[in-house]
Amino acid sequence: MTSPDPLAYVLVIEDDEHISSLLRLLLKRQGYRVQICRDGRDAGVVIDTADVPPALILLDVMLPYVGGFELVHVIRARADWDAVPIVMLTAQSTESDIVRALDKGANDYIIKPFQPNDLMARLGRFLEITL
Repeated sequence: MTSPDPLAYVLVIEDDEHISSLLRLLLKRQGYRVQICRDGRDAGVVIDTADVPPALILLDVMLPYVGGFELVHVIRARADWDAVPIVMLTAQSTESDIVRALDKGANDYIIKPFQPNDLMARLGRFLEITL
């Protein structure tokens, strides 16, 4: 495995503490820094003020204050973040939710509960991850 750029980080927008802790552990093992936002309002502040875009965003749909679908729109509207891969990670499993997320600009959609190896293999398409 090659180490990612030392400035590379993954933005995790997830309100479930257990899931965000697991994601932090999995990504840190791969050499990534992880920034966690527990609600959509905090995520919006990070998106608006960050100097460097993340290497990837893991985004839940159901969040307090501002939902994941709206955040996809906010992320894609920011010129320096428009190419950042967004992977939706959510319990919302209807076809309409999946299509809506992809139509708004998400790159992938993973339904909870997820298997860690499956998740990391999918993220490997966007990040320097080898299993």
